[in-house]
Amino acid sequence: MKLAAREVEGFVRRPRPEIRAVLLFGSDAGLIRERAKAIAQSACPDLSDPFRVATLTGAQLQDDPARLADEAAAMALTGGRRVVMISGAGDRNGKLFAEFFKAAVGDALIVVEAGELTPRSSLRVAFEDADIGVALGCYADDSRALQGLAEDMVKEAGKKIAPDAMAYLLDNLGADRMITRGEIAKLLLYKGDDTTPISLQDCEAVIGDSSTLFLDDAAFAAFGGDFNQLTDALTRCEGAGESPVAILRVAQKHGQKLHLAAASREAGNAMDPKRLGVHWTRSAGFERQMRTWSSERLMRALEILTDAELMAKSTGMPAASACGDALLRIARAAKVSR
Repeated sequence: MKLAAREVEGFVRRPRPEIRAVLLFGSDAGLIRERAKAIAQSACPDLSDPFRVATLTGAQLQDDPARLADEAAAMALTGGRRVVMISGAGDRNGKLFAEFFKAAVGDALIVVEAGELTPRSSLRVAFEDADIGVALGCYADDSRALQGLAEDMVKEAGKKIAPDAMAYLLDNLGADRMITRGEIAKLLLYKGDDTTPISLQDCEAVIGDSSTLFLDDAAFAAFGGDFNQLTDALTRCEGAGESPVAILRVAQKHGQKLHLAAASREAGNAMDPKRLGVHWTRSAGFERQMRTWSSERLMRALEILTDAELMAKSTGMPAASACGDALLRIARAAKVSR
């Protein structure tokens, strides 16, 4: 089953009772995780209940396909509807779900998390074609709106833009529409009568903020396990007037990109860092981090960052200490797993 974009939020708040399985996919790992949790809790509010919640990965289902039907048909010893949560799914699991939907067993609610899937993805098609399944795309609205605005302005100016240049724009422009228009207009003016496509170098020459680079440096250093670089980056962020919460949010964004890449890798679908908006100068480092971190450990790292932001906002603990402690914990975890 497919849902119109306007129907998604309503479905997440109150899933339709006839739906047995939900696939969440897209580029926003945080939104996928948030919606998966909300949908699962509609059937079982306590997701830590081992009698009612089973947790699997796409790789486990590939190794043992019968596990899907077994978990779906199992009865909860304590009563209530069971939930089967599957992370890191991919097209390798597409045929399994297509067969499952032909003769679904049990009453469990199956919640499946995947990365980006094309419209022809076998996994996505299996859910979209099923009467008891539904596929929900999860994308950041601001990013989509920004890309549409940039594409329209570039087209109206009679120009084209390279994919890596567009990725740079999406990564460096904020959500304020007026400021975004002004920055893109400045880029078009810089390009002038040049008929070649707008390049990454054009964007870097016109759009950019050194403080943003300091924020990125801190995130890369933490997930790369580089203590010296992390200390230097945090010092530069402080000197540039960046708030600890801003540092944590950039680190969260970096962790979400890594989580999406790791989940795709574990599902057998390699992902190019460029597709995640990673600057080409950082691609090699990002790929090293992709090999270091598993999706499960990245989930824990994201929890650490989220908890640190909450502490920085709502407790008496100094925000800088909460931020520094969280990034150091992640750096230590990265160092240990090398």
